[in-house]
Amino acid sequence: MCSGVGCFWALLSAGLLAACAAAFLSPAWLLPPGRSAAGFGLLWRCTGPPRSCHGSDGPGGFGDIPSGSWQTSAVLCAGGCVLLALSSLLAIVAILLPSGACERRVCTLAGYMQTAAVFIMASGLLVYPFGFNSATVKRFCENSDIYYAGDCQIGWGYMLAIVGVMLSVFLPFFAKYAPKEHISPTPIPTIL
Repeated sequence: MCSGVGCFWALLSAGLLAACAAAFLSPAWLLPPGRSAAGFGLLWRCTGPPRSCHGSDGPGGFGDIPSGSWQTSAVLCAGGCVLLALSSLLAIVAILLPSGACERRVCTLAGYMQTAAVFIMASGLLVYPFGFNSATVKRFCENSDIYYAGDCQIGWGYMLAIVGVMLSVFLPFFAKYAPKEHISPTPIPTIL
């Protein structure tokens, strides 16, 4: 039987992995004016006239990503999602292990992986707005510049990624208290 903190940690890890994957695959990171669902994501690009989405819809090759900073962001976010996936798997394994040193080591390793995933994904999210200065984005979003979307709007995909990273900050703290029998960081005094 798993501890309450351990079960919550495993469920939260799996849920945030799903949010990370949905955000990573979403084409709604930057929405040009006049479009409600199509736009630019890390892997998806919508080209064509401003009112319709014709052309290269769907995932393209890595070279089709319109900006070097977006390519960097895609690599960083993908790496963070992979680390989050591996740590989620470790979290599930940890709650199935019997209590002991092995369980504590697995929880500690998963916590370190989650910490690294947060820093890597946050770096990717900070690099993404540098791509607003690319020629492709300027064609759809007039007056756009680094960290300024111009006529475009920030979409739900980018917001979901930000919220996912913000919530993932708490995962390593839950990993510390996930083992079934953990050693209290401060001893409780006994009264005789």
